[in-house]
Amino acid sequence: MKPLRDMDDRALARCVAVLTDIDDTLTTDGQLPAAAYQALEKLAQAGLAVVPITGRPAGWCDMIARFWPVAGVVGENGAFYFSYDRDARVMRQKFFASGEERRANRAKLEALREKILREVPGAGIASDQLYREADLAIDFCEDVPPLPEDQVQRILDIFAEAGAVAKLSSIHVNGWFGNYDKLSMTRIFAKDILGLDIDRDGDRIVFAGDSPNDGPMFGFFVNSCGVANVRDFDPASFNPPAYVADAEGGGGFVQIAERILEARGSLRIAELNHA
Repeated sequence: MKPLRDMDDRALARCVAVLTDIDDTLTTDGQLPAAAYQALEKLAQAGLAVVPITGRPAGWCDMIARFWPVAGVVGENGAFYFSYDRDARVMRQKFFASGEERRANRAKLEALREKILREVPGAGIASDQLYREADLAIDFCEDVPPLPEDQVQRILDIFAEAGAVAKLSSIHVNGWFGNYDKLSMTRIFAKDILGLDIDRDGDRIVFAGDSPNDGPMFGFFVNSCGVANVRDFDPASFNPPAYVADAEGGGGFVQIAERILEARGSLRIAELNHA
């Protein structure tokens, strides 16, 4: 993982979209700092499409899509996207699975919920589970005392044994049934809402994240960035980011945003000087 200063100025100046995880990427110690939110606003005001890519639930994502300075949001680790058309006052939504499939998957997840709580003492159901459409979020350190690594691994194993996908974030283990992840729904969102083909235009997109469930995004985008707390995880266990900020959480995201805006500003000045 290289420092942010090694990112190519010309590549950053061509950037048209900034995708970012939320928990421990935009947030610090469970809160959204004013500076991180302001960084989102500055990126949007500079003409960049800003898109949170998160494991957080549909209920939260509806609010984020409506009230934050963003082009939309991909939620529940790729289960859906929401994008609010402010002119038409319409929430555009797309789910990876049909309503019938989600109902069937929910029944299977409820059985896993009971099994995990029974077999992993101290694990909890995430406090935002009530607002979820497609996955089961197991809390291992957000609102419960931190579980030891072997117990977190047991949660992952229980999901895997049932044929579910399970991803580890900095606070939850998220499990679901379905062949999707953050990257697959990002591809759909980019095409539908941004008019971008990420296989062709991926070098014009910056992704920021912090943990193993961001691995597919880190591995795909050449301009992927981690905030400093990404170093808390074993880089051999997931695809790490290409670049890493000096600061953790929201402070690290501010550094990433400033690096992008600085590069765009520097290139404009250079072009004017040569005009």
